[in-house]
Amino acid sequence: MSMAKTRQKDEKQKVYRMPNTSYDSWFLIAVIGIIGMGLLMVASASMVSAEKQYHDAFYYLYHQLAFLGLGVCMMLITLFIPIRFFEKFSVQFLLLALGLLFVVLIPGVGRQVNGSTRWLSVGFMHMQVSELAKLFFVIYLASYIQRFKPDIETTVIGFLKPMILVGVACVLLLLEPDFGASVVIITTTLGMLFFAGVRLRYFVLFVILCASMLALLAISSPYRLQRLTTFLHPWANQYGSGYQLTQSLIAFGRGGIFGVGLGNSIQKLFYLPEAHTDFLFAVIAEELGLIGVLGVMSLFVLLVTRIMLMARRAIKVGSVFAGYMAFGFGLWIAFQAIVNIGVNAGILPTKGLTLPLMSYGGSSMLVNCIVIGLLLRIDYETKRMIRY
Repeated sequence: MSMAKTRQKDEKQKVYRMPNTSYDSWFLIAVIGIIGMGLLMVASASMVSAEKQYHDAFYYLYHQLAFLGLGVCMMLITLFIPIRFFEKFSVQFLLLALGLLFVVLIPGVGRQVNGSTRWLSVGFMHMQVSELAKLFFVIYLASYIQRFKPDIETTVIGFLKPMILVGVACVLLLLEPDFGASVVIITTTLGMLFFAGVRLRYFVLFVILCASMLALLAISSPYRLQRLTTFLHPWANQYGSGYQLTQSLIAFGRGGIFGVGLGNSIQKLFYLPEAHTDFLFAVIAEELGLIGVLGVMSLFVLLVTRIMLMARRAIKVGSVFAGYMAFGFGLWIAFQAIVNIGVNAGILPTKGLTLPLMSYGGSSMLVNCIVIGLLLRIDYETKRMIRY
């Protein structure tokens, strides 16, 4: 009896040890390549504005490095935590997400920037709650799929239950307002449920309903409608609503095939707003040209492909929760990268979504690092199950 208890204790301790198996090298190459390129381009895109505002050309780079360092610490902590912990507390994570989205709307609690109340002050930093909400919703949805997959596959109620919760979150997000985060959460949720095997007719009808509601929301706000339609004819109002996009397109045009050279961008010199955040990709296009653009896109394709393979392996060995969580993270990163690149290139409406792991932003970097940690843990546990 004593030996059985000792064996059980040893097995429990093994789970909490630092994973020592070999990781997916292509996944790590993609992550390191994207982060490295992001740091380089944030420094290049922000030097002039940082010098003018803070008298320190590397102000934004130092801050990004600080958040990356904190993010790496969070990632390492995540590597020690078994995936079943996140499964066990998935409902609590959902309630925390909804709570944060509500708290940020309380006058005097949420911090307002550029007319939007999206941030909470947490010690020395300001946390964008929508980033945490994306993370917590993916965790909850993976748990929901594991528990109710037969209902999702056969009944409309099984499909609608999580969509009602997503609808509540989106209402809170739109009150901030944060239209972009709402679209990311809706798209990720629909993608996860599609992979879970929801009936096609339910899926198509709900997609049409969501698209109709988003269209009504856009039409109901003249400002939002203008932002969504300006990309069709940006030069018609190049000094007004089309200013950001026209400057981004000029950057793409100047870049050509090989670019103007690292650090030689003209558009970042106070012409292109948010050059180191939402429009970082335009600076990459100008300084590194088509070669740089294709290089960055290839890294994201590699990253998402490896994530989807991780998800598939996890589901194959019976780890449904981990597999669908990985699917959710892959969809989230892919969709946000596609939207950011599409906005910069003028083929999608202008939306304030960062390029994952690249654009300047503390909240985004921290949450993305946690996601990378979770994916590495999923990969470790899957390989461990295959081995034993």
